[in-house]
Amino acid sequence: QMKKQCDQKLLIRMKTECVPCALNFATQCPAGYTKMTNGTGIPDCRYYLEIKTHTLSFPGCRHHCVKEFEHPECCQGYWGPDCMGK
Repeated sequence: QMKKQCDQKLLIRMKTECVPCALNFATQCPAGYTKMTNGTGIPDCRYYLEIKTHTLSFPGCRHHCVKEFEHPECCQGYWGPDCMGK
């Protein structure tokens, strides 16, 4: 029995919203995502505060999250929703 379906594993990456680093401990990834960073996360972003007429920007932190996703695909030489052969 030849394998007709060769699923591809896809990694979907995302970053959480930028917040003050001290608050980022509590930040969770969306459901289904795994947190790749720990503690306060990565200080690679800026967040903004509006104060009266000014917008101030401060260095902040965010977490990197990843989700593994099985993408159904047919093996080479097969095609269609049922992976039909020649």
